[in-house]
Amino acid sequence: MNKKALVESALFVSDKPLTLTKLSEITNLPQNELKQIIEKIRREHSQEEKGMELVETPEGYEFRIKPQYREKIAKLAPMSDLTEGQLRTLALAVAIKPPVKQSTIVKYQGNKAYGYIEQLEKKGLIKTEKFSRTKIVKLTDEFEKYFGKSVEELKKILEGNV
Repeated sequence: MNKKALVESALFVSDKPLTLTKLSEITNLPQNELKQIIEKIRREHSQEEKGMELVETPEGYEFRIKPQYREKIAKLAPMSDLTEGQLRTLALAVAIKPPVKQSTIVKYQGNKAYGYIEQLEKKGLIKTEKFSRTKIVKLTDEFEKYFGKSVEELKKILEGNV
């Protein structure tokens, strides 16, 4: 069995990022060997003719469509890895002048927002900082990479000025 193909297949089919520990459980390969395989896959997918890239997020490794192709294929599976609640949370974080207080998001979304914020932070799309009795929610550079648009561009879309 081709070890690289096995790792690549697991990363491709997974609906969420995979940690080295999880990949090791799935493939029965030691983590040091997995690191070498992942690096080889990452190098191969960094070539111009490849449409996907292998990225490491705070949650683990995952394949993503390269930014230059996202807009063209977005209709096929727009933000398929984000729940509706997570998307609403991000929309609030963009629509209200960032950075935004967590308490403001909770006011609009209810207590489920705490979980959405935690999940989005794990994905690396936002970061939070303690602020008095609440937290400040900030969008990260990873947010712009993920959506392929800046916060300003997304605000224009939300306002209907596109």
